[in-house]
Amino acid sequence: MRVVQWSTGNVGRHALAGIAARPDLELAGVWVSSEAKAGVDAGELAGLGRPLGVAATTDADALIALKPDCVLYTAMADDRLVEAVEDLKRFLRAGINVVSSSPVFLQYPEGVVPPEMIEPIREAAREGGASLWVNGVDPGFANDWLPLVLTGVCERIDEVRCLEILDYSTYDNGKVLFDIMGFGREMDDLPLLLQPGVLSLAWGSVVRQLAAGLDVELDGVEEVYERLPAPETFEIASGTIKEGTAAALRFEVRGMRGGRAVCVLEHITRLRGDLGPDWPQPTGQGCYRVQVTGEPEYVLDLRLVGTDGDHNTAGLKATAMRLVNAIPAVVAAPPGLLTALDLPLVTGRGLVSP
Repeated sequence: MRVVQWSTGNVGRHALAGIAARPDLELAGVWVSSEAKAGVDAGELAGLGRPLGVAATTDADALIALKPDCVLYTAMADDRLVEAVEDLKRFLRAGINVVSSSPVFLQYPEGVVPPEMIEPIREAAREGGASLWVNGVDPGFANDWLPLVLTGVCERIDEVRCLEILDYSTYDNGKVLFDIMGFGREMDDLPLLLQPGVLSLAWGSVVRQLAAGLDVELDGVEEVYERLPAPETFEIASGTIKEGTAAALRFEVRGMRGGRAVCVLEHITRLRGDLGPDWPQPTGQGCYRVQVTGEPEYVLDLRLVGTDGDHNTAGLKATAMRLVNAIPAVVAAPPGLLTALDLPLVTGRGLVSP
């Protein structure tokens, strides 16, 4: 299957490596947003140490004209939602299937955004006879299939809670950390992520998809958060965190039923391991955790670490590989806007080293 990789940032460069690793995928093209990357071989952009024989380009029209089987879209969308949605609709109208890491509310949009926001995407998919699947690791695998599989060995379920417990100090993305999440900003300076309704827009899809997978009709979704200041000035990969500015964040998006939370997405994000010592602690450097309260009770920790020793590298690669490995299933699926509940089991078929 011929695949075009759309952007080569923190997730995109790992996606390139993933495409190259699969014997059933062929890299047909690479789109980049900067002229500095144009003409550079995809292998160099992926950090593979070998050429892949495909040069990056800023010419979107030329890549769409290639009529690939799939576009793997990892372009930043948090601060350009309208533009990202227009990109996706353009691919679909051209008859090109898409797997994408964003916009995250498209993971499971029912009840998260108004139908008028979703119907044009579905119409584009019908027009082109193509499919779109938005996923990753979170939102994605760590809070869709992972918890749903665990619930398959339950007698009674009172609550399903999905947690991300990570130190983001090595995550080198200033736009996300400072501009969107508000780290390094004054405590009374409310960032984009914590504006009313934004947490539910970003992760409401998680709790609603869990509820759908468990055949539960939610009464609504609530969000709460807590922030902690830096005890002194310190450095992280993306810059300086000054004393007294935001340095740790804990939030929950709660799917409510009958006055209690039944499906919960919780994040504990630290820029230093000693912050919030009374908050949940990770297994290893960082983990995704599923807690099922009921009969019996389960706690499942998914510890992640890259070959470079960093958990944030592993998280970025997990997001990329979730998309790469699902390409055959998405291409084979009926046209439309897909969710994790629509796809068959996606495995690492063909990836065992010889």
